[in-house]
Amino acid sequence: MEEKKLFLLDAYALIFRAYYSLVSSPRITSKGRNTNAQFGFTNTLVELINNQKPTHIAVCFDTHAPTERHTDFADYKANRQETPEDISASIPDIKKIIEGFNIPVVELDGYEADDIIGALAKQAEKVGYEVYMVTPDKDYGQLVSDKIKIYKPGRQGGSVEILGPKEVCEKWGIERVDQVIDILGLMGDAVDNIPGIAGVGEKTAAKLIKEYGSVENIIANADNIKGALGEKVRNGKEAAIMSKKLATIILDVPVTFHEEDFTLTPMNKEALLDIFTELEFKTMGERILGTKIQSITNEPTASKNGQMDLFGNAATLPNENSITETTAAPIIADKNIENTPHQYHLVDTTEGITALVTTLMAAQEICFDTETTNIDANLATLVGLSFSIQPGEGWYIPCPDDPTTTHNILQQLQPLFNDESKTWIGQNLKYDLLVLKWYGYTLKGNIFDTMLAHYVIEPEGKRNMDLLSTQFLGYTPISITSLIGKKGKAQGTMRDVAIEDAKEYAVEDADITLQLKQVFLPALKEKAVEKVFYEVENPLVKVLTDMEFEGIKVDMDFLQSYSKELDAEAKIAEEKVYELAGVRFNLASPKQLGEVLFDKMKLDPKAKKTKTGQYATGEDVLAKLAAQNPVCDQILTFRELTKLRSTYVDAFPSLMNPKTGRVHTNYAQAVAVTGRLSSTNPNLQNIPIRTEKGREIRKAFIPRDENHVLVSADYSQIELRVVAAISGDVNMCEAFRLGKDIHTATAAKVFGVPEADVTKEMRYKAKSVNFGIIYGQGAFGLAENLGIPRGEAKEIIDNYKKEFPSIQQYMDDTIAFAKTNGYVQTLMGRKRWLKDITSANFTVRGFAERNAINSPIQGTAADMVKMAMIRIHAALQQGGFKSKMLLQVHDELVFDVVKEELDAIKPLILNNMKAALLLPHEVPVEAELGIGDNWLQAH
Repeated sequence: MEEKKLFLLDAYALIFRAYYSLVSSPRITSKGRNTNAQFGFTNTLVELINNQKPTHIAVCFDTHAPTERHTDFADYKANRQETPEDISASIPDIKKIIEGFNIPVVELDGYEADDIIGALAKQAEKVGYEVYMVTPDKDYGQLVSDKIKIYKPGRQGGSVEILGPKEVCEKWGIERVDQVIDILGLMGDAVDNIPGIAGVGEKTAAKLIKEYGSVENIIANADNIKGALGEKVRNGKEAAIMSKKLATIILDVPVTFHEEDFTLTPMNKEALLDIFTELEFKTMGERILGTKIQSITNEPTASKNGQMDLFGNAATLPNENSITETTAAPIIADKNIENTPHQYHLVDTTEGITALVTTLMAAQEICFDTETTNIDANLATLVGLSFSIQPGEGWYIPCPDDPTTTHNILQQLQPLFNDESKTWIGQNLKYDLLVLKWYGYTLKGNIFDTMLAHYVIEPEGKRNMDLLSTQFLGYTPISITSLIGKKGKAQGTMRDVAIEDAKEYAVEDADITLQLKQVFLPALKEKAVEKVFYEVENPLVKVLTDMEFEGIKVDMDFLQSYSKELDAEAKIAEEKVYELAGVRFNLASPKQLGEVLFDKMKLDPKAKKTKTGQYATGEDVLAKLAAQNPVCDQILTFRELTKLRSTYVDAFPSLMNPKTGRVHTNYAQAVAVTGRLSSTNPNLQNIPIRTEKGREIRKAFIPRDENHVLVSADYSQIELRVVAAISGDVNMCEAFRLGKDIHTATAAKVFGVPEADVTKEMRYKAKSVNFGIIYGQGAFGLAENLGIPRGEAKEIIDNYKKEFPSIQQYMDDTIAFAKTNGYVQTLMGRKRWLKDITSANFTVRGFAERNAINSPIQGTAADMVKMAMIRIHAALQQGGFKSKMLLQVHDELVFDVVKEELDAIKPLILNNMKAALLLPHEVPVEAELGIGDNWLQAH
């Protein structure tokens, strides 16, 4: 007989959890809607259905109607903060999604979701069901039995936790699950404003329950409880009785568990398609439904505004100036190549190319795109080139597999490529420039990258060409998978596609990109982001192209040697683990490790388990246990060494380009909302620098030959200099102008001592405040970071704000500006839009406020690094130097320098870094330079 499994979902608990898990990287639709809650809830629901295979299911909601608890205690839940507006707006969508899965929604005025779940769970238990209450809420522990369990979904991809009677009792230190109510009655619940007994926390409550068994018995024996605790109990006995009643889940609810009403049935694909389309759940929707999700988007709208921001830049109001304003009429993406008139020409003869060059030479702007055999431009070969100079028309030149013929084609196009008066338009032009560079050709004119234009207009969200086309043009392009198949081993390349099909696809790309430029060009002006586009992002494209083309040499001998060293040290750590554990096992197996640590060694009687029933043994778990047993330290050491070896040391050889023997990272220019660059294959930003073993990896990066050295140039405390400059704080600006060590100067001010008397510990604390306060760190965070009492941390922060008053003023002014205008911006005018800055929910609003404070700082530093790269690249070219800029990692630039050019290159690098972006209040910009035979030595 099939096992009967009923899953009852606590809707709001899961919705809030889903929303907040994505709050740092919100999902924003083309209409500007935040769909964190809808997306996260749907993911949880689908994972549950797929992994747990429920036979029966329901989702239970609270209603806005008052309950018996509100009658008993008027202040019940009175201190709960306002529900985030985005969550309130998500509820109708979520209910549509639930109904689309044919899952019943259960809600009843006068009762909370936990009452409904409790009643249904107990009824289902009686008729033989295994019941799982899906919630992160601790109150449900009182309902648990052998047949009823709490199913706590993992947070942000973490492990699922399933709690039965044993786990609940161990968690609370009680003998029976019904004593959860007694614990809550004593300690209260701040979330629901249940008072409990003042001054009694979880540990004290558990101790009292262990001794007396219940709230009632504790009160009956209150006179026997000595000292201050007895006084607290006697004074709080009425509150304890009331709190216990408030915390008790009501089971006498007028709901009935009819099995047939809760049976999980096939989904309503048509209903889900509608809601997924509206929410733009393209990938997830296609995965669930197996149907392509079309886009519904908004027309661009804009207007002007004449305010000024804190930096003297023109300010623009988001509601009047958004190219995805929610009040605009929607664009239905119903156009495609089949129903849209177009003239796409095939050019496959020498005479045709000559004629095309003549036509294109007469145009000022040309949209250009390449078709290749590989998404890695450093490994790709040309399949074709497409051009467009007016909407609806374009040309395609196929390039055969034969390199000589392709070179002849490019040679015919060279006069066009060499014309410095041309403006080349493209989507992610860096790729196309890099492909051409491998053939020995460059575009010498100006460029206009539509991907980057959209990036500065709307820094958050995705920006691939197909998405932008549907969003701004209402046009669905030909899918690449319809030509070469889906990703995987069986996927072909554009070389396999019939020329006629390739022509339609390729020219369509150029045509669409040209049209996107026409949309984005006025939006740049209307959004007041022309400066950051034309002076920072757009000119950086050619710089990054050259850097990626160069790559960097890797010392294979060192990697092989270091791999062996790491392996040997990992084995030593592994043997120490076995020695301390008293048993040999597979250390790489989380299951076996958990059994050793928690069943054999008994390190944590409350150890959590994953959804598969094995113990959680993540880094966070082991780090907490390391203080009580050295075996955990050795496990962490083993993991670090094996990860360094597999992720970096042994991986680099496979990332080397077979044509050059060098590693060519790919810089992502339009990802981070702050303007920071990121890199992939390999990710240079993630190479460890905090541990000695991690830093050693930098030794693998070396000059190209014995005639070169690596030079590393690193900005000095650039973010703090930006803070000083944009706040205008007198003390901080003066410290930088006098060339003082900023952390020592800060410590002297904060602790009220002469700089000569600042201790190492004082400087360390001041450094933590300097960096922490601009990231919104409060007394609690500083106390945790430094391992000091919260009172001391508060005193340090208070002194800091007193000595550097303009820092606090900057924070207040920036938040006020963001609330008025909906965004903040850098010195170069890079904007970050903050739709939650006026949210009534203080958690959501607080996150937006921290972004408001930090984004101008991080963003200005990012702009400065990029502008330095542009200046240095131009100076190297103008000076005819052979030395090359190779890498950018955070605030650091790495160069491959010809030894004979070293004396000239050093001041060139430093002077251009210092002058890249002059800061207000004459705050000097400083950079430090190192030289070496490998990256570690140079750094």
